[in-house]
Amino acid sequence: MTYQRYVALGDSQTEGLGDWDGSAGYRGWADRLADQLAEANPGLQYANLAIRGLGTAQIRAGQLEPALALQPDIATVLGGMNDLIRPGFRAAEVVADLEEIFVALTAAGAVVATVTLPDIGKIAPLAKRLRPRVIEFNARITAAADRHGVLVADTFPHAFATDPRMWSADRLHASPLGHARIAAAMSHVFGLPGSDDAWTLPLEPQARPTPWQATRTELAWIASFVTPWAYRRLRGRSTADGRTAKRPHLTPVALP
Repeated sequence: MTYQRYVALGDSQTEGLGDWDGSAGYRGWADRLADQLAEANPGLQYANLAIRGLGTAQIRAGQLEPALALQPDIATVLGGMNDLIRPGFRAAEVVADLEEIFVALTAAGAVVATVTLPDIGKIAPLAKRLRPRVIEFNARITAAADRHGVLVADTFPHAFATDPRMWSADRLHASPLGHARIAAAMSHVFGLPGSDDAWTLPLEPQARPTPWQATRTELAWIASFVTPWAYRRLRGRSTADGRTAKRPHLTPVALP
């Protein structure tokens, strides 16, 4: 297939946090995928509606109608992590928001893809109790995707997805390497020229940290990221406050 209009919907992962572009913002896997799409589809235009900190209900309410107005023929939809780590998470409700987006975009003629969540308990040991939530979410999102012909890059079974090198220091956002892997996964599920399943391969082995190093890392993570996150939640604040999409309109992709 050929594509002319790519629209990305989602939260911070799609916005590109963790993949600093070296100038004034973030690149991210969606920007990387747009480059790959443009190489195969000269003249491709790309919009990225994602905003950090949003839950799926906010993504649906704030991004679906603008996305439909852009008439995409290819789209990606990622969300759910911000809901999953918060109290009161209900997988059925979260996936219902995403399924509504699937329904609308596929009905409008777009080819749509999404991604399963990794086992965050292996990324951050203190989050092990959230593993049942991840498993339920992934089962529901896969079923919803199957119902509507949405493509799925299933990262959960693969060891690379929980490798520390795939993640930024906050363990919520992919590292540049992680963003590159997600882009490769999406390229593969879309069947772009030159793509393959190499994104599923594990990284080269590295030395395991000593118990003392692991403990020190956990304490630093709690102080630097968990505590500020909890403080924002107590104050009713969000990283989404006052932010707008980085690329709200379809514009041509300038290839490197």
